[in-house]
Amino acid sequence: MLEHGYALGMIETVGFPALVAATDAAAKAADVRCVTYQGADAGIVTIYIVGDVASVTAAVAVGEAEARRVGQLRHSRVIPRPDQSVMQMVLQQLDKEKTREAPKPSGKPAGDKEKSAKAAPQATAQISKEE
Repeated sequence: MLEHGYALGMIETVGFPALVAATDAAAKAADVRCVTYQGADAGIVTIYIVGDVASVTAAVAVGEAEARRVGQLRHSRVIPRPDQSVMQMVLQQLDKEKTREAPKPSGKPAGDKEKSAKAAPQATAQISKEE
């Protein structure tokens, strides 16, 4: 996806519900990947969308409309073929967030099968909450 024909789209809203609605609509509208979001002061949040130029443009347009319908849209922008350093900045932010969210190993050795079976449903529940 990070070839020469990709684009970076951003949708900025006031409030998280509008962002979630915009993200959902954008992801369903075209073949794009919503890579991360970033919050700022006063409830301002931004979603970053990556894909080919046409798909990102369509996804951002649909996301804008949904953000206006649900809450307050602040701004949106599509950057066709952004410089590699711009994408590195966005992807580094994504890596930082994944590192913060990753569970830290407890250092305890794996127990018997019964303990492993009890731990498995908890891990599944955590994954489904994130999706």
